[in-house]
Amino acid sequence: MRPNKRDELVRKALQVFYRDGFHVTGMDKLVVETGVSKTSMYKHFRTKEELILAALQLRDENFRKWFLQRVDELADTPAERLIASFDALGEWFQEDSFRGCMFIKAGAEYQEQDHPIHVQAAEHKHLMLEFLTDLARKAGARDPEALGCQLLLLQEGAIVTAVLVKSCDPARDAKAAAQVLLDNALA
Repeated sequence: MRPNKRDELVRKALQVFYRDGFHVTGMDKLVVETGVSKTSMYKHFRTKEELILAALQLRDENFRKWFLQRVDELADTPAERLIASFDALGEWFQEDSFRGCMFIKAGAEYQEQDHPIHVQAAEHKHLMLEFLTDLARKAGARDPEALGCQLLLLQEGAIVTAVLVKSCDPARDAKAAAQVLLDNALA
């Protein structure tokens, strides 16, 4: 079944926002890039911000589905999954289309803490933190909340480093640091 116009618009807009950013991408550019008329675009979304929110929601669903599934494929136990999460990140970093984290970008472009786009970007990070904390709890970490936060910090740093510093292997280096943190949390 062919996706409806709204879903197609969101999917295409997601690609443009991810590639070019939010503020620099205007509705006229989206009309050209998506092939959807301005009239049709405004029929589905009253504002560009509404379209951004829909694109972020789709990105969250797609990314977390892929990431959680990939981590499960790479490892069997909760402790192994925590470490394998860095292997999944490394695979993502190698994709030709990798341009960093869309949620980091959204949080940077919309910095007001109560702005709906900032809130949605932060929610994605909270969901990722919950995933890591849950795995840490299942692995038997003494302080699963602290370990979850530490691992999220390593992942976020690896993402930014993968974009900006081409002389490092951020997924490998973060994985090594994560192993030290995990060993300490389980000792």
